[in-house]
Amino acid sequence: MEKALLLLLLSLCASLSLLDGAVAQQYWTPATATFYGGSDASGTMGGSCGYGDLYSAGYGTQTTALSTALYGDGASCGACYLVTCDASRTQYCKPGSPSVAVTATNFCPPNYGDADGWCNSPRQHFDMSQPAWETIGLYQAGIIPVNYRRVPCQRSGGIRFGISGHDYFELVTITNVGGAGAVAAAWVMGTGTDWLTMSRNWGENWQSGAYLTGKALSFKVQTDDGKVVVAYNVAPANWQFGSTYQASVNFY
Repeated sequence: MEKALLLLLLSLCASLSLLDGAVAQQYWTPATATFYGGSDASGTMGGSCGYGDLYSAGYGTQTTALSTALYGDGASCGACYLVTCDASRTQYCKPGSPSVAVTATNFCPPNYGDADGWCNSPRQHFDMSQPAWETIGLYQAGIIPVNYRRVPCQRSGGIRFGISGHDYFELVTITNVGGAGAVAAAWVMGTGTDWLTMSRNWGENWQSGAYLTGKALSFKVQTDDGKVVVAYNVAPANWQFGSTYQASVNFY
């Protein structure tokens, strides 16, 4: 019996380790990085993750577009990466080879860049906001070799839910997600309903086909490391399409 309990404990520990590793890699992976969006990062607004104005969404200028191999059809939206210039492969790193933490907010399309396409699969490439990129690389380089690893996202305040659409179609943009950052599943519950599974529409826009007008809304969010947060009564019964509501909870 004791041996069986020990084996079960070891198995659970291994499983937890794998989940944590999905968010905080302990190893570095080689990649390349370029920049876009201008010195104020104004050209990075919008993007395929659906966050819109990255300033008001809480992501600021420390953002990146991901190549096909990293983007995962939107599954990596909101994930955070620590990126450092690889001084062993280029002379264009900033002195001291500093690192920068960036959030995935956009997709870098195939055939972008050189003749082979920096963002073509299976290349792992970061097309970073210019302010983030210039933290680690010298402007004249244009493209630099980097090393990166996945890290937990640090956010201020609770998860935000932006609701658009119309009756029988709620499109919810989920932003400001801490922890793993990338949402893998979402549910909504209106007053008097069960939890209703939402499906990814595009990026971090999740949809429901239920009639929820006039009902207070709660949300359940699961990130790609398997962790779940429940935000009860985030939107009051008189919620409006086009409004954003902030929960008091997050992944910390």
